Amino acid sequence: MPAIGGSSRMSTKRKFVADGVFYAELNELLTRELAEDGYAGVEVRTTPHRTEIIIQATRTQNVLGEKGQRIRELTSVVQKRFEFADGAVELYAERVQNRGLCAQAQAESLKFKLLGGLAVRRACYGVVRFVMEASAKGVEVIVSGKLRGQRAKAMKFSDGYMIKTGHAGQVYTDTAVRHVLMRQGVIGIKVSIMLPYDPTGKQGPKIPLDDVVTIMEPKEDISAMSMAAVSAAPAPVPIEEPIAPDQEAPVDQVPMAMDMPAEQPEAESAMEAAGF
Repeated sequence: MPAIGGSSRMSTKRKFVADGVFYAELNELLTRELAEDGYAGVEVRTTPHRTEIIIQATRTQNVLGEKGQRIRELTSVVQKRFEFADGAVELYAERVQNRGLCAQAQAESLKFKLLGGLAVRRACYGVVRFVMEASAKGVEVIVSGKLRGQRAKAMKFSDGYMIKTGHAGQVYTDTAVRHVLMRQGVIGIKVSIMLPYDPTGKQGPKIPLDDVVTIMEPKEDISAMSMAAVSAAPAPVPIEEPIAPDQEAPVDQVPMAMDMPAEQPEAESAMEAAGF
């Protein structure tokens, strides 16, 4: 696989196709090899020096094996199959945080329940109840094939809220498909889980749903009646403080010349004294 293991130059189109084929074949290998250990997906991280492959499973101790022997065997198989250089690929095992929200883990669980001879309805309702108790928003389980008798049919078990279309259906819905090789024929299993909204991004997507409206509380609880009472109250009248004798009066309280009565001329006072 030149796009992953080698360093030869290739076009961007061929690189994307090669990466997709590498991931598909690796996922198929791990699905068959680690089915009984709760395999729940794989993540490939490519760095300039090496390629890291993170295997997600519910029972990581079984994936690692005794003293790490099994993980070393898987590393050797991947290295030889995809022509990686020595030390250019590393495999790690990571535990699934909440297996009730992992569709692949629940599909594998349902597969082994059916292989063990458990009734279809009882097995499916057990998976639905376990997923809903893990704080999922919704779940849907579809089982099709020769369930009873020679006539093939499909049965659907669902609970909660499920979005199937649009961008929210791609982001919030986790889907897994498995095939069960029963004695009477092949039975198909499809498990879809509607993940919850999680701002931290651990249990579910960080992106909120488009149709969810959050009503915020007002900052101050002021009613319309109190606002009307405040607006109708008269304005306060300022109170003038008395001026002490040793203090000078403010400029606006000093009487101006135009406000004082004008003095009469001396001529008018003399004429009044003479009796005119």
